[in-house]
Amino acid sequence: MLQDIKNLTITNIIIVLTVIMYIVQINMEYGSAILGLNSLFLSEGWYYQVLSTMFTHGGLGHLAMNMFVLFQFGNMIESNFGAKKLLFLYFVGGVLTSLGSFYFMYYVGFNHNLVGASGAITVLLGFIAIIDKRQRNGIITWVLLISVAPLLIGLPIAWYAHFIGLFIGMIMGAFLKRV
Repeated sequence: MLQDIKNLTITNIIIVLTVIMYIVQINMEYGSAILGLNSLFLSEGWYYQVLSTMFTHGGLGHLAMNMFVLFQFGNMIESNFGAKKLLFLYFVGGVLTSLGSFYFMYYVGFNHNLVGASGAITVLLGFIAIIDKRQRNGIITWVLLISVAPLLIGLPIAWYAHFIGLFIGMIMGAFLKRV
């Protein structure tokens, strides 16, 4: 039983909540549009979308991939830097990434529905890239790969959310490194 409590990390709780929210999303009418981040954010004042978009996904593959990466990097950050720092990075960085992504879409004229935890997850990667210089090139290469390769085969991916998240994570990492 003590081992079960030890495995109950904040990262694992976020993963469970994300899976539950995905089940809610796919079982409600227009769930992706209501919970994703889109023009309803401004037109209807659905400001919660900057947070709820981090819990929605475009399918089981999208969900599984994001939760796998979150499991790896979230637990690593949590065990090395603490639960509070992980929560701050994931949620504050994720909301900032959502806002940055929305305004990018708005000003470029994209009428997309943004779903997924990728932006918040790339915040974690940006943080690690600043904190651990040995991993920096690999992380940046990986984010470039997951952002550009799907576009080349025609998958609709919010590449800009990945880059914005990485940038925000790097800024947060530089700031938190000094604190």
